[in-house]
Amino acid sequence: MSICAAIILSIAASAAYYNTYNVLVTIPDANGCSKMQGFAAGDTYLYCAKINGAETKQIIYRARQSDGTLTQMKNGDTNKMFATYLGHANDIVLANDGTSSCMYIPTMKNDGQGFVKLRYSGTTYYHAADYDLRYNGEPIRMGGAELLGKDTDNLYFLFFEWPGDNTGHSFYKATVEKNQPSGIVNVTHAFDIDYENAKVNGSVIDNISAYRHQGIGYKAGTDRLYVPMTYDNISVILVYDNVSQASGTIMASEDLSFRITSKAFPTLFEIESCDNANGKLWFSCNRKTDPDDLEHDAICYFKEYTP
Repeated sequence: MSICAAIILSIAASAAYYNTYNVLVTIPDANGCSKMQGFAAGDTYLYCAKINGAETKQIIYRARQSDGTLTQMKNGDTNKMFATYLGHANDIVLANDGTSSCMYIPTMKNDGQGFVKLRYSGTTYYHAADYDLRYNGEPIRMGGAELLGKDTDNLYFLFFEWPGDNTGHSFYKATVEKNQPSGIVNVTHAFDIDYENAKVNGSVIDNISAYRHQGIGYKAGTDRLYVPMTYDNISVILVYDNVSQASGTIMASEDLSFRITSKAFPTLFEIESCDNANGKLWFSCNRKTDPDDLEHDAICYFKEYTP
């Protein structure tokens, strides 16, 4: 073996790669909602959303990180166990607006309810505001959201534009006042990601354009962005560093990658979104042994990885 080839193999072998996971808790269907979607991790609890096929009902669960204790949250406005205004509920962001704990949810709508704010206390939530996301004056659909930072008055969000044709790569930023009422929120283009050349375990994925984009994850302490993508029973998470000040097109890390290829769930293993909390990279996922399987959706975390 040549010296050059030996160096290349050494670099590839030293890259951190994670492909095993533990299940914290399986997430049951309720109120006709069987599709796992948005996800977020707090200090003590994890939150996930499921929707029905028509996107006319949405439910939210809370799971305790320490033992997986699961509670379906209640809509305090109606005293029902579901909402009807969260659309695809493709991601969840947790933040405090100065007076209350809040969830901010990108709905993938462009009709004035593109980004919905919920206030919650314990296991009850309340509809607080609807934001009409606009780019250059035109409605824009966002599929992923994360909190980049905050100050006394404002929350600073990172959004991922929903790619209807699976070719999306654009990220945007927006400032939302902590107590901003419903109305227009203007976003600005921040950067694009290159995923076609992203390496997972040292190699590019030949059919990456066929993978579906999902929600996103972000860790402020490392300024690291996590981008899940799924194809059938394979889910990968691409990693992008130094994103808070990024511009142009940024490349995925070659030193860190994640992939689950599931023989146990051959029909579908779909990581929907991910988040960091208490030394773990958590994720929500749809898992199917066959097309009719409704028993295995779950909240999990990657083994051995410490964000």
